[in-house]
Amino acid sequence: MPSLRTTDGVDLHYEDVGEGTPMVFVHEYAGDHRAWEAQLRFFARRYRCIAFAARGYPPSAVPADPASYSQDRATDDIAEVIQKLNLAPAHVVGLSMGGFATLHLGLRYPHLARSLVAAGVGYGASPDKREQFWAETDATIARIRAEGMAQMADIYGHGPTRLIFEQKDPRGFAEFITQLAEHSTEGSALTMQGVQRQRPSLWDLREGFAKMTTPTLVIAGDEDDPTLEASIFLKRTIHSSALLVMPKCGHTMNLEDPDAFNRAVLEFVTHVDAGTWRNRIPASLSGGIIR
Repeated sequence: MPSLRTTDGVDLHYEDVGEGTPMVFVHEYAGDHRAWEAQLRFFARRYRCIAFAARGYPPSAVPADPASYSQDRATDDIAEVIQKLNLAPAHVVGLSMGGFATLHLGLRYPHLARSLVAAGVGYGASPDKREQFWAETDATIARIRAEGMAQMADIYGHGPTRLIFEQKDPRGFAEFITQLAEHSTEGSALTMQGVQRQRPSLWDLREGFAKMTTPTLVIAGDEDDPTLEASIFLKRTIHSSALLVMPKCGHTMNLEDPDAFNRAVLEFVTHVDAGTWRNRIPASLSGGIIR
């Protein structure tokens, strides 16, 4: 299995398929590199596609030191995948936890990204939800350590923003739960503690987002309530962005509606590669309703 070693000595497993302009896929907390299979099969017909397992997610290494897990480190790992595999600049597609890291890549390493897709981004990001998010993550970390991921997968996987997935696609949802149950207990706990819980609010990054020029597509499911407000905030703040809301869709839109997700991302990256992706028209930001 191919892997690369980061500058802090962590081996990251990756899948590499296809030829052409590079696309890097960054998974969510409850997923891993396997969650992008429908995207790899679609996009590898015309792009070089890389999906990697984050640190803490076997077959990538699971470092025991809590200091090895942070939002900055998650962002650095994307940067190192791009640099070590000579992919720059790459289209970067991230979901949830991976979407947060993708946005941070745009802030810290814009030269490595041809475009950014930030899907399902917003859990705990609103200023008025921070304390609730911290309390819920602390409780979840304790349960993961006490019960293990084999048991917690069914509980975590049946969160309110994922129920629509089970309703629409019971077989796909069952596969998602099976893969989640295979995750490392310690890696899952350390990732939630160091990456999820400690990441800054998106609102605290407003100044940086306002300066971003990398083409950005924000995607939200209309039944993924914790991400809706954050997605609108990102659309209004990143002037090189567009917002897509997918109807009757929850948190894992790439799994729930892969065809719609893939077609939307393809339309976006095609515009970017053609040089026809435009920033917001300044006059449209005036706040007026009628001229």
